[in-house]
Amino acid sequence: MEKIEFKGSQNGKLAARLDKPQGDITAYALFAHCFTCSKDVFAASRIAKSLTSRGIAVLRFDFTGLGASEGEFANTNFSSNVHDLVKAADYMRETLEAPTILIGHSLGGAAVLAAAGEIKEAKAVVTIGAPADAAHVTDNFGDKHAEIMEKGEAEVSLAGRPFCIKKQFLDDINSQNLKDHIANLDKALLIMHAPFDDIVGIENAATIFTQAKHPKSFITLDDAGHLLTKQKDAEYAAHIIATWSERYIPSQETIAPSDTNRPDEGTVLVRSTGKGKFQQQILVGKHEIFADEPKSYGGDETGPTPYDFLKMALGACKSMTLKMYADRKGWPLTGVEVEVTHDKTHAKDCENCETKEGKIDQFDCAITIKGNDLSDEQRDKLMEIADKCPVHKTLQNEVVIKKVQKS
Repeated sequence: MEKIEFKGSQNGKLAARLDKPQGDITAYALFAHCFTCSKDVFAASRIAKSLTSRGIAVLRFDFTGLGASEGEFANTNFSSNVHDLVKAADYMRETLEAPTILIGHSLGGAAVLAAAGEIKEAKAVVTIGAPADAAHVTDNFGDKHAEIMEKGEAEVSLAGRPFCIKKQFLDDINSQNLKDHIANLDKALLIMHAPFDDIVGIENAATIFTQAKHPKSFITLDDAGHLLTKQKDAEYAAHIIATWSERYIPSQETIAPSDTNRPDEGTVLVRSTGKGKFQQQILVGKHEIFADEPKSYGGDETGPTPYDFLKMALGACKSMTLKMYADRKGWPLTGVEVEVTHDKTHAKDCENCETKEGKIDQFDCAITIKGNDLSDEQRDKLMEIADKCPVHKTLQNEVVIKKVQKS
């Protein structure tokens, strides 16, 4: 488990936890907790723990003004919760990997339904005890509803704790049209609900299911309570989520081969998966990754492009070479960043090229050398050494590629 902070919809820091599996990560999920709860509510922690055992990493966070997150709860509303979810997905996209699974509990379920359209990479959405109308939460305000409308705010007791609810919260939540979000979801949907849920009635699940388009599924949680406080209920929900979502997670669409079918050391095995127009499964050692093309070229963006892998190889080799050289010299190098781009350049525009006709491949490498104690001479030497990395030399040498047809 890793503690994380990122900026929310109101620019305050949101507290989050990233639960990671022991081995390889097959997918990332984003979890939205219930109304006035926190990321550490039992259902969230138990579901996250069970999903990590299936190789799924889970980011769960406190909405603005709740748990350990900054901000005033009284100034938040359903829209800000949705924006917090989008901000969480942005953070994952920039630093980890965009979530392919969105999971929402209670009002968090309504929030993921509303946010899903803005998180394009998400393939699967799961709701647990979610209302079909976000305004359902106001049923918990009882006779305080009139006071809020008359005075502009009132203190409401929720789950035994006092919360200040302002009129702006009511105005915002009453303006929501969750039906349109559900109808236009365009993602696989799993609805989980307990028949005897006394907080959000089972009829809400029926409404969501009716409004949603296929693929959609419903799983009953039998005698579970709304908050899934029983361990067996939370673990059952997690097991179903992990099993159901495998069908919609790109990295799990191809069954990994047994160890006996893996390539020999030093060999890379690439094979088509039959999924989408271009997706390829790549096996190297114990590692499994996917290659694809962007959607603008007819692909599904389930992995880097072939040229992306070529740029990765060049950038990684340069960075490793500089680290190895600095270590051998005992220089205070603290880090290296290499940004690699690729383009076709007219040969006549290339000063150092032997070819003077047609186009040549040009790789531009922007190298950042980190280390405040490095001298200018050391930095210059490291930049010189960068051109001596093995992949750089391979790309500049004459290359022979032989092909053999295997039966």
